[in-house]
Amino acid sequence: MDAAKLVTPIAVSHILAHPSAGSDGAVTDLVVQVLDLKSVGTGSRFSFTATDGKDKIKAMLPTNFGSEVRSGNLKNLGLIRIIDYTCNVVKGKDDKVLVVIKCELVCQALDAEINGEAKKEEPPIVLKPKDECVGVTPPLAMKPKQEVKSASQIVNEQRGNTAPVKPLSMTKRVHPLITLNPYQGNWVIKVRVTSKGNLRTYRNARGEGCVFNVELTDEDGTQIQATMFNDAAKKFYPIFELGNVYYVSKGSLRIANKQFKTVQNDYEMSLNENAIVEEAEGETCIPQVQYNLVKIDQLGSYVGGRELVDIVGVVQSVSPTLSVRRKIDNETIPKRDIVVADDSGKTVSISLWNDLATTTGQELLDMADSSPVVAIKSLKVSDFQGVSLSTVGKSTLAINPDLHEAQNLKSWYDSEGKDTSLAPIGAEMGAARAGGFKSTYSDRVFLSHITSDPAMGQEKPVFFSLYATISHIKPDQNMWYRACKTCNKKVTETFGSGYWCEGCQKNDSECSLRYIMVVKVSDPTGEAWVSVFNEHAEKIIGCSADELDRIRKEEGDDSYALKLKEATWVPHLFRVSVTQHEYNNEKRQRITVRSEAPVEHAAESKYLLEQIAKLTAC
Repeated sequence: MDAAKLVTPIAVSHILAHPSAGSDGAVTDLVVQVLDLKSVGTGSRFSFTATDGKDKIKAMLPTNFGSEVRSGNLKNLGLIRIIDYTCNVVKGKDDKVLVVIKCELVCQALDAEINGEAKKEEPPIVLKPKDECVGVTPPLAMKPKQEVKSASQIVNEQRGNTAPVKPLSMTKRVHPLITLNPYQGNWVIKVRVTSKGNLRTYRNARGEGCVFNVELTDEDGTQIQATMFNDAAKKFYPIFELGNVYYVSKGSLRIANKQFKTVQNDYEMSLNENAIVEEAEGETCIPQVQYNLVKIDQLGSYVGGRELVDIVGVVQSVSPTLSVRRKIDNETIPKRDIVVADDSGKTVSISLWNDLATTTGQELLDMADSSPVVAIKSLKVSDFQGVSLSTVGKSTLAINPDLHEAQNLKSWYDSEGKDTSLAPIGAEMGAARAGGFKSTYSDRVFLSHITSDPAMGQEKPVFFSLYATISHIKPDQNMWYRACKTCNKKVTETFGSGYWCEGCQKNDSECSLRYIMVVKVSDPTGEAWVSVFNEHAEKIIGCSADELDRIRKEEGDDSYALKLKEATWVPHLFRVSVTQHEYNNEKRQRITVRSEAPVEHAAESKYLLEQIAKLTAC
């Protein structure tokens, strides 16, 4: 059989008249010839011109069909059978582009391009008019096209005033998220809301507005972030409920901003007030919230980075709700701190904000005595008090979740964990790395290795060990701050009524002093200023900040300066982190001491002998 005869007559006209497969009367099995086949972008996709011998239309092959082109199974002048497609209008132009969603290979390549001359010899079986006017095809092609166009216009114009004829689940084919792209229209997706952010307000040069976003997951586990602004945000915020399943259509896609994207998808979705969202009740095939759990003792490598973490832990304590005044807009927001532990033997403090602090936090406070297990998704890791966690707008918290990890953790805690000595991860944060805790003999470098690279620590904190000597401590620096005895946060002195703690929201008649200072350290390759906090500074100075303050006030500045001088020219083993911070619109390198230990000469000698052996072995 002549392969050219397999081409579907007037296939292009049919596609233009029915912009998506499966629409009223649309043929879903169309054979066309491939012309002008060429790769686009990075070569993962191919564009071509589809022809039925008479009409042509620009088209795109599906991504997964690119392998057929690269392997040579499909060549220019070949034939494909289009099983699923959509036809989109090019923005700013009257042209249309055919986006092939699914197709099959019919013929590798014909000898030549098929043309209308050959087609005229074939009797038009379906679309020939009754008046036998041979060749008068424009009215025949335009008639169904005009009918579809006018129907579409009527639907678009009256959409807001007419009731939907059928729900999306009955009228449209569901598209997997992985098949969506910015050039595809008329899609419907079935997704579960696995993360829901807060409705936030913003202000810019164009005025004020509001925004919120959700993370959507389909039955294949593919995720995408959808964002809504202003009227759309107000419309859909009460509709989207965490954990529920929805049919969504009439949204738009664009390339995701890699700096801000929170899911693994090349695209992000925007929904305006004309989008359609319908709840799909009773759906169980789409997975619930998915966790990428991190053990508490592994949190050190995430400090200061942009990556959010998920954890599961047993609640050890729950604080009362506090009111914190936000600096950016002077607005008061609720906050509550909880401490959780896991089977790594470590604990960490987590700050809950807004609704999680008031509603969920109160529930945790009421059941704290029973040591509930919590699974928290999307936590920010900071270096406050060594290492701590904080919820963000998209964070979710589940109490006693139905997770295998949560059940195992509860069993561990009931059997042995509650009788185990649990240590805060922040106490040894300086040694935390992705592979576990490192000693002060791991990753040993000279100071010049750090200071010679001003961009070090720009993406995420990096950690090193140093053997260095403290060469200078400025006596006139602000070496400490007044701290709350309960939470260690900074307090402000109030006239005649003690000290006010913004974190605890209370006055106290007394406060404590905690070190926060910089010292200059030196080694054979150079010197650098490093930041030192309370626990490590006490080891370096040899006394607490309260004691040093007493010496200065009671014994005078000379005794104070002598105490600092006694701490200099003493070698130490440091574990440090290197990060970037901004000062006066200029990025600077910050080196922070995370752990400190005195030099053990036997261990140091053993380390040096090992290094010498490595050098002589080369």
